[in-house]
Amino acid sequence: MTGVVPLCVMEEKRLETELADGLPVQVRPLGPDTRDGLAEGYRRLSPDSRYQRFWVRTGELIGERMLDRLLEVDPGDHAIWAVLDPARDFPGVGAASWWRSEKDPDEAEFSCTVLDEDQRRGVGSLLLAVCWLDAMSHGVRKFVGYTMPENVGAVRWMRDTGAEAEWDGYKVIFRWDLEDLDTIPPAGPGIALAERLAEFSGEML
Repeated sequence: MTGVVPLCVMEEKRLETELADGLPVQVRPLGPDTRDGLAEGYRRLSPDSRYQRFWVRTGELIGERMLDRLLEVDPGDHAIWAVLDPARDFPGVGAASWWRSEKDPDEAEFSCTVLDEDQRRGVGSLLLAVCWLDAMSHGVRKFVGYTMPENVGAVRWMRDTGAEAEWDGYKVIFRWDLEDLDTIPPAGPGIALAERLAEFSGEML
């Protein structure tokens, strides 16, 4: 066990739970009313985290057009979720989104960002589980994610949560089979993911 407490209350798409270290957190979908908080969260990322997330080292971090795209309500095809520490509220500790593919409606792109000071606390696995179940409830069967090969932490985490890797000569492409839980490794982040899926499945599916 990783110390995850199986406490889950869903109220208007709000999940109450705890991180592995016991910190009480709330997981909720974001909308236009959270625009300023989301922008502030991205501003707080370190230069290295900004590069790993956006793959650029210069220019505007997150503009109005990107905020519009992230926060546009599109039930069944796109959602963005955040993990919030009630003691500090926005900008929270991390956020993740999924977008259904126009070419393959069974597949959606998953992306995740965790603030530097809140990494290695299980936030990524929590967000992956919530997005996983949310997307499945809308008929998505596969997740795809992308990262640069030098982002060894993300590469390891994606593999440890059961994604299969493919190199296209520029980036690493990872794919999760949302319907096959047997592909989730029984160790490390895989255990945390499996526990979160079990914790929330009754509320979200």
